[in-house]
Amino acid sequence: MKIIGLAVAAGLATAATGAAAAPEAAQAGVPVEAPVAAPATARPAEAALNALIADYEAYLKAIDPFAAGGEGDVEAMGRVPDLSRAFELAQRAPLEAFVARVEAIDPASLSQAGRINHAFLLYSLKRGVEGLDYDASRLAFDSEGGPGTWALYVGQSTRLNTVAEAQAYIQRIRGFGDIYAQTTDNARRGLATGMVQPRSVTESALAGARNDVAITPEDEPLLKPFATLPTTIAPADRDRLRAEAAAAVAAVIVPARQAWLTFLETEYLPQAPIEPGLGNRPGGKALYAYLVRGHTTTDLTPDQIHQIGLSEVARIRARMEVEMKAAGWTGDFAGFLNFLRTDPQFYAQTREDLLEKASEMAKRADGGLPALFATLPRLPYDVQPVPPQIEATYTTGRYNPGSMQNGVPGHYVVNTSKLDQRPLYELPALTLHEAVPGHHLQIALQQEAEDQPYFRRQANVTAFTEGWGLYSEFLGEEMGFYRTPYERFGRLSYEMWRACRLVADTGLHWMGWSEEQARACFRDNSALAPHNIETELQRYIGWPGQATAYKIGEIRLREIRARAERELGPKFNIRTFHDALLTEGPLPLALLDQRMDAWIAAEK
Repeated sequence: MKIIGLAVAAGLATAATGAAAAPEAAQAGVPVEAPVAAPATARPAEAALNALIADYEAYLKAIDPFAAGGEGDVEAMGRVPDLSRAFELAQRAPLEAFVARVEAIDPASLSQAGRINHAFLLYSLKRGVEGLDYDASRLAFDSEGGPGTWALYVGQSTRLNTVAEAQAYIQRIRGFGDIYAQTTDNARRGLATGMVQPRSVTESALAGARNDVAITPEDEPLLKPFATLPTTIAPADRDRLRAEAAAAVAAVIVPARQAWLTFLETEYLPQAPIEPGLGNRPGGKALYAYLVRGHTTTDLTPDQIHQIGLSEVARIRARMEVEMKAAGWTGDFAGFLNFLRTDPQFYAQTREDLLEKASEMAKRADGGLPALFATLPRLPYDVQPVPPQIEATYTTGRYNPGSMQNGVPGHYVVNTSKLDQRPLYELPALTLHEAVPGHHLQIALQQEAEDQPYFRRQANVTAFTEGWGLYSEFLGEEMGFYRTPYERFGRLSYEMWRACRLVADTGLHWMGWSEEQARACFRDNSALAPHNIETELQRYIGWPGQATAYKIGEIRLREIRARAERELGPKFNIRTFHDALLTEGPLPLALLDQRMDAWIAAEK
């Protein structure tokens, strides 16, 4: 899963409507709403924390209109985030003011839930302040593109229910011109300071930019929400709104796309170095260590993560040998990988066939949920193909969150291009990871956690979220989901993929590895198709540190489960355990340990 990120300091979350106003938001130059009193409480410290959280909620809503709009805020639907470096630096004062307010509250005087909120908030704020000095927004795009990818995501995830929402959305379309301009400014600052994406990543982004320029009006993703305007909107208004939206695209988006393509072709690509890796850029090693700490929510060093990866590669490889023999293969490991990558029996013949198989697996996964979870989300999800504009450089599959408030389901998206590179023995693990019990289940429950503060409901903690996705692939074994030795091998191949990420990501960005050195782990130890390996390599090169979160998070989740099983013995219940993990939303791993240890003690 890839969540749209913003180049601001605060570890962005979304906000609900009616949030309290924050003095800090006013200092940051963002819109402020009328204050709302904090709920009364018997503990003065708890009241102070609740007031602080309400102010922080207003601040987050102001700086992240995409997420706020996803919760039904019509005013936010008319805005886009400010990605400028000036705005980013302006966040130092409000963030430091929030830090001071949090540190003034004694956590010992809070309830258990209050202590978790206090610790998580302080962690997020301090990380935001620290990140200001690294200026990571200079890496203004990745292998999947830049502003064009944002526009595609916003168009797919928006549903317009009223005239007011449609008018706000048209204003947002116009605002995308600022996103293109600010992204270009950030990339130019990267060129000036040597914080530059390598040539391979730039070429991938260029492919996406060329596709964006070629988009025709009838295929325009930003206009997609106007195709489903409800009949409660008068026909004349529907026609007017569609015309205004098309005019905004023609006047703002079309020239912005061309300008972005020209910038990448004429300014950026000629200066993009061949060699990958943040460690080869000025200040890159310090930035990489910061990114790794954030994505894993640990203090593990890149060297330690690299060693964990090597250990996991060896462990998983031994299990793969068992499944290889169960499949009846009598040759060597390399020969089996070649067989899996080339035999037609393992590949769908049409795009529709692949999508139908993914849909069948998703529905079958739905049926396995009640045995493992006591609480399930209300929001459904669908299965969609990756849009053709981005499929060439896009990953195999992904999950995009929906919105119950706006009437948008979650989306499990499957890449149906290059069918000879999309093996069916991997599809069960992909489905469990991206749909259920993976990202859709976890994120929808998080969105529906009404008892949690706003910043908790929408927090993006990569190690937890992606660790849960990988843990969900393991749950497929307990669900009896994998039906053949090939599918079980595919599951292990996907786990090997995540172990090799630890090795390759740290190798590329910390140890100075070449692409070929990183490629070897995936090629020699997994059944990943060659195209998938190349797409993923560019993803890791262009998005440093994110790939380390999956395995680190999954290892911790399985450790927590083993601890609960050991300490609770016959009292252990997998359904209530999973509820305890998920229903309060994600946490940094150390805080997750604390919360789950408290749950184990209570269960005893």
